Amino acid sequence: MADPDRAVGPARAAAASAAAGCLLAGTVAVTVAVVAGPGPGLTGYVSEAGVADSGYAPTYRIGVFALAAALLLLATALPAALRLAAALLGAGSVFTLLSAVVRCSTGCPLPPFQAATVADLVHGGSSIAAVAAVVFAMLALAWSPATTPALRRVSALGGALALPLSGAIALAMLVAGRGGLVGGLERVLLAVTFGWGLAAATALGLRRDSTVTKQSTDGNRAL
Repeated sequence: MADPDRAVGPARAAAASAAAGCLLAGTVAVTVAVVAGPGPGLTGYVSEAGVADSGYAPTYRIGVFALAAALLLLATALPAALRLAAALLGAGSVFTLLSAVVRCSTGCPLPPFQAATVADLVHGGSSIAAVAAVVFAMLALAWSPATTPALRRVSALGGALALPLSGAIALAMLVAGRGGLVGGLERVLLAVTFGWGLAAATALGLRRDSTVTKQSTDGNRAL
């Protein structure tokens, strides 16, 4: 018999599959906006693809909205015993949505080297909080005894990569400010979080409640 705290029923499996789809769509949209938009390439922040004077700003914002939905769906797909990780992913979804709604000004200036507006601070703070929530969700899943082995391995690897990258970005922002170093590290960190999200959604989508499957099979045999 499957452990009800660890098993994933059809509804949660469907949420995981939908999360994977939203992650793929959001990642493609954001990547297109960053690559094709008028931003400064690797020397700037990813968020610069969404500034008002960018022709690809709508594409970028749609992509971020899709990513916010993916985090919420991923939180829904987690079993009840993993409520801490689900709460962190839910918070990450809210912060991601806020970062899309509140756009930064050109260059996305942030202290301590640049003068920032209130919108810049809200956008930057919500973006940082969103990524932090996802990283902490990885760690929560990696340490929870209720996490399935496959999801624990994925989360442990994601956390092992994302945590030092996050620290390096924070240090680089304080020491060097906006530039190629921060821009490059930010893109690597986002790639790690996107990759973890897809792997986690896949692991959840493939793990179904064996009791539900057995009942369905027994019912078909009885017909």
